[in-house]
Amino acid sequence: MTTPEHYDELVKIRHYIHENPELSGQEFKTTEFLKNYLENLDIQILKTGLKTGLVAQIGSGNPVIALRADIDALPIFENTGLEFASKNAGVMHACGHDLHQTSLLGAAKILKSRESELKGTIKLIFQHAEEGHFGANDVLETGILADVLAIIGYHNMPTLPVGQIGIREKGIMAAVDQFYVTVKGTGSHAAYPHEGADSIVATSAIITGLQQLVARNIDPQHAVVVSVTHVEAGNTWNVLPDDAIFEGTIRTFDKSDRELAKKRFYEVVENVAKAYGVSVKIKWILGPNVTYNDPELSDFIYTETAKWHEDVVIPEPSNAGEDFATYQEKIPGVFAFIGSNSPGSPGLHFSDMTVKDETIPVAVDYYVNNALALLERLGK
Repeated sequence: MTTPEHYDELVKIRHYIHENPELSGQEFKTTEFLKNYLENLDIQILKTGLKTGLVAQIGSGNPVIALRADIDALPIFENTGLEFASKNAGVMHACGHDLHQTSLLGAAKILKSRESELKGTIKLIFQHAEEGHFGANDVLETGILADVLAIIGYHNMPTLPVGQIGIREKGIMAAVDQFYVTVKGTGSHAAYPHEGADSIVATSAIITGLQQLVARNIDPQHAVVVSVTHVEAGNTWNVLPDDAIFEGTIRTFDKSDRELAKKRFYEVVENVAKAYGVSVKIKWILGPNVTYNDPELSDFIYTETAKWHEDVVIPEPSNAGEDFATYQEKIPGVFAFIGSNSPGSPGLHFSDMTVKDETIPVAVDYYVNNALALLERLGK
């Protein structure tokens, strides 16, 4: 268990990181802070060529495992009222990545102190750009994880009780697809709508039609979400604009559902547009796949975690997405949830979301104990 002195140090670290958030791909100061902390512990920083984020290493020889934490923040104005609230206006650690990287630093300090006991190598991934869905792929493309046999990570959940650990096999977080649609009509005076092709009415009809995509196409037993999150058109009260745009996301857990949802999306958007006399341009952005926990490894991690922690549960899957899934396409992995506040608290990506410092020791132990257990298991 983390010592009180170590805990106090980690609380200060987490508050500092929370005060100084950086967006995906811009985590330069965060990376420098992490590098300095690890180097002061005499932990080796591996050469990767990454512009932000880093991979470090403790121990030597085989087997090789990896622990991952993400480090980027979101473009959100913080509304928590915390004494250590963001000093970077419009940027906030509203997903708790400050907690993730702090706990991995804490684990690094403990594992380094026990380096002579390690039965293999532990690679520490402080990953950039999780929110941009390209950070994990960047790390994999360096080849630095080519020898890794297993990888573990976690995400804090502010809507779960502090310290509760959720581990389930197979899909724990959804596949993510993003869409951006431009609806091209013909503008006109608001008093003479018959002289144009109304992009606003067409957009409204398209969005309404998309709400039937799940209800009348997907098996009701399957979890699929279609959300339009941004609509924009026009700039004054008496002119119908030429164009309108809308964007959003589709979340799925099943490959065939993902394919069908995309197919029906295109059909609905294009056919409704045609009926309203407008044209459309669809930009489809493929996000991470399902965060798929290796069944055998999940059972092992669940069992090992239950040995040292009394509150371990099988959680409900989350419709949120995670680019940890990108690692899992190449490496057997387990991704867990760790409760960081309490039921009814604001969830991830809310401007008033908060995570409690009391989560830190549990998250540190999740990394440390399971890393040691994995090295023991894979080394046999």
